[in-house]
Amino acid sequence: MASTHSHGGPADASPAVTWLLAAVMVVFVLGTVVGAMLLWPHDAPAKEAWLDEGAAVVSGTVAEIVPDDGQNGHLVVALDGGGTVTVPAEPSAPLTEVAIGQRIQVMTIQGESDAFFFDYERGAPLLLLGALFVVLVVGVARWKGLAALAGLVTALTLIWVFTLPALAAGRDPLLVALVTAAMVMFVVVYLAHGISVKTTTALLGTFIGIAFVAALASWAIPGTSLTPLQDETMAQLPSRFPGIDARGILLCGMVLAGVGVLNDVTITQASAVWEIRAAAPTASRRTVFAHAIRIGRDHIASTVYTIAFAYVGTAIAMLLLASRLDFSIGELLTFNTIAEEVVATLVASIGLVATIPLTTALGAWLAGPRPSVPPEQPPRARMEGTAPQGTS
Repeated sequence: MASTHSHGGPADASPAVTWLLAAVMVVFVLGTVVGAMLLWPHDAPAKEAWLDEGAAVVSGTVAEIVPDDGQNGHLVVALDGGGTVTVPAEPSAPLTEVAIGQRIQVMTIQGESDAFFFDYERGAPLLLLGALFVVLVVGVARWKGLAALAGLVTALTLIWVFTLPALAAGRDPLLVALVTAAMVMFVVVYLAHGISVKTTTALLGTFIGIAFVAALASWAIPGTSLTPLQDETMAQLPSRFPGIDARGILLCGMVLAGVGVLNDVTITQASAVWEIRAAAPTASRRTVFAHAIRIGRDHIASTVYTIAFAYVGTAIAMLLLASRLDFSIGELLTFNTIAEEVVATLVASIGLVATIPLTTALGAWLAGPRPSVPPEQPPRARMEGTAPQGTS
C-alpha cells in the first residue's frame, strides 16, 4: 500500500502504519471474497414474464385528444410500428396532462382494438439529465469525478447481479448486506480516492460504522415491532419468494442505506486528520483529534437534518394525507409505515454520529506525530580562527 503522499495525500505515513493497514485490508478483502463465494446466487429463481400472453407494450405518439366522447375521453395514438390505437383516459393519465406529439407507452392485447395507457416514455429526458450529470461531475472533479462515476456504475452492477439475486435465492439478508457493503466500499472508495493510507483509514471507519448500523438495526426492527408485510410492495414478496424473511429484507435495506452517508463523513474526517497532521507534524495525537473533531461536529449538524429531509421529500404525499387526519404527531410517527422510515432514519443518524469520532480517533492514532528535525544551520562565513579581512 502506497503512502498518502504518493497519491496526492497531505502527508506520508510511517512504514509501520502502512504495513499494518495493508495487513488489515488483506484480511477484509479475503473475508469479502469468501463471503461473496458462499453467498453467490447461482440458484436464484429464474426471471418470469411480466406480461400476460398476447400482451405487449409499444411506444407511440399522441396524435389526437378527444375530451368528450360520452365517457372520460380518449387519446388517439400513432404507433411507431404503424397504425393507430384508441387509448381511454384514466386517472393515471388525465387528458389535461397530455399534449399532442407527446411520447407514451401503451399496452396492446391481441384480439382487442383498443389499447391501454401504460406509462409515459421518459428515455430521452432521462438520458439528457444523466448526460448533464456526467458532464458536470467530470468537468468539475475531472479524473476523480470520472473515477467516482465508474465506481458508482460498478457498485450498482454489483447490487443487480449479486445482492438482489442473493436475496431472491433466500440467502441471509444481513450477511448479504454486509458483503455487498464491503464490495461496494472497496470499489467506490479506492476508485474515487485512490489507494492510500488516508482512504484506507476512511474505509476502516466506514466498516466500523456499517457494523454499528447493522447491530443497531438488528435490535431496532424487532424492538419496535416493525411489520414490513403491511407495506403493499413487501406483502408481495412471500408469494413470489416462499420462505423469504421480510424483516431481513428491511434490515438489508437499512444497512445499505447507511453505506453512502457513512462513507461521506469518514472520507471527510480522514482527510481532515491527515491535513492537520501535515500542517502540524509534531503535534500530539490528542491535538490532532481535537482539531479534526471540530470539523466532524459541523458535519454532524448538517448531515443529520439532510437524512431527515431526504425522507420527508420522498414521502411528502403520504405525509400530506396523514397531516389532515385527526391524530397527533406522536401517534403518526408510531404507525408502521412511517415508523419504518423513522427507525431507518434514526439508525443511520446514530451510526453517522458514532462513526465520526471513531474514524477521527482512528485517523489521529494512525497519523502519529513526526520526530522534530532541528533547523538546518547556515554555512559559516569564515573558518573558525581566521581573522576577518580588513582588520589588523
